[in-house]
Amino acid sequence: MPISVDDVVQLLCDLPQVKRMKAAVKGSRAGALLVIPTALLGGLMAGPPGIIVGGVFGGLIGARMTAPRFKPLPQILWELSPAEKQKFYSESIVILECLQWTDIDELTALVMGNAGLQEKLTILLTEYLSKELGIKIQYQQ
Repeated sequence: MPISVDDVVQLLCDLPQVKRMKAAVKGSRAGALLVIPTALLGGLMAGPPGIIVGGVFGGLIGARMTAPRFKPLPQILWELSPAEKQKFYSESIVILECLQWTDIDELTALVMGNAGLQEKLTILLTEYLSKELGIKIQYQQ
């Protein structure tokens, strides 16, 4: 029985291990881009000392913006681009193709009843996100 990409994502979001994970997400580009305008604005307002003050001010705000924020892993999965979802789907279907199911509910029940399959899917997911997307995974307390 064919399974859709969204069904695989939902299946992974339902895994108990995945529900306890969170991912560090950074916004380094936005932080870096903030330094330039603040230094320029400072320079226009106060000359050379303003460039220093504006650069420092922009740097402090940029550093705050680039501090990692944590999101639940299911949220990260749903926010993946269609191409990233498809690539992950192709890798995960290799694990799921050995099962016999008729619909997504039956497949979910099969996976939830098999700790080995859950572990394989969780490992595949964490390796994919860390290697392909550079996302750092942590377990919630």
